[in-house]
Amino acid sequence: MTVTPPPDLLRAPLVVEFPFTRSLGPVQSAFLTGLRERTLLGVRTESGRILVPPVEYDPETAAELRELVEVGATGTVTTWAWNPEPRAGQPLTTPFAWVLVRLDGADTSLLHVLDAPGPEAVRTGMRVRVRWAEERAGAITDIACFEPHESAGGGGTRYHDGAFDDPVTGIVAPARLDYTYSPGRAQTRYLHALAERRTVGERCPSCAKVYVPPRGACPTCGVATTDRVEVGPRGTVTTFCIVNIKAKNLDIDVPYVYAHIALDGAGLALHGRIAGIPYDQVRMGLRVEPVWSDDGRYPDHYRPCGEPDADYDTYKELL
Repeated sequence: MTVTPPPDLLRAPLVVEFPFTRSLGPVQSAFLTGLRERTLLGVRTESGRILVPPVEYDPETAAELRELVEVGATGTVTTWAWNPEPRAGQPLTTPFAWVLVRLDGADTSLLHVLDAPGPEAVRTGMRVRVRWAEERAGAITDIACFEPHESAGGGGTRYHDGAFDDPVTGIVAPARLDYTYSPGRAQTRYLHALAERRTVGERCPSCAKVYVPPRGACPTCGVATTDRVEVGPRGTVTTFCIVNIKAKNLDIDVPYVYAHIALDGAGLALHGRIAGIPYDQVRMGLRVEPVWSDDGRYPDHYRPCGEPDADYDTYKELL
């Protein structure tokens, strides 16, 4: 069921994206390099089962696994689901089936996609084969997809030493999530107030804590927070970190300081960047004020306001 937010609530598309980089051990390295070379590898467990994709430790005994075996490029669909509307970045641009395929010689199933004209052409138990990508680089996408194939089942395995020229030793997997974000009534009011250069939180009627940004309910007491309270604009740095790695598409020179800032009157600290002071002079207790963005819709960063540092006892409960 799709729930449509009321028209007065803010909504905006949001993309969360980052590259996930990882190094590979000998088993995963051999598996991915094998894909580049059109070779499908599994690993044998202590009980003799063949796992594809291979893992480095036995899921039953936790023993380290190193015995690699080559399995067939044909297999059997064990279960499936039809995808009528492929999304950006998925393996095929036309409707396809997600399938679990038990390759000949393997005891487990590999998740991939099946190129089929429609759901009526897919069934559990059907025989399929690998369609290799024309250009392969040592990734699961070296298998472009599976395709229907009339062949006998079964087939054995053979030992493989896992040795290849120029082995793949690491991968970068882009992670991306696209969705429409609606902040809800409490944060919608908060964002509208920011556009007026005001910071407004909400007070819990039970414990009296003022939440900034507001959450609509107190997570401690479990009651709605309907009492709106303007806080700040000045605040106190409660703790901070120095950022030395430049983020992609972020036009800020490193190093810079990112801090927790307890605005005056707030019951917890919010996040903000500190500027207008050398990074090595930022400290706990530093009194700061907001510097608004060029369009005036939100604080771009916070800078020292010239007041004496706050006493530790005044903000220790907000760490």
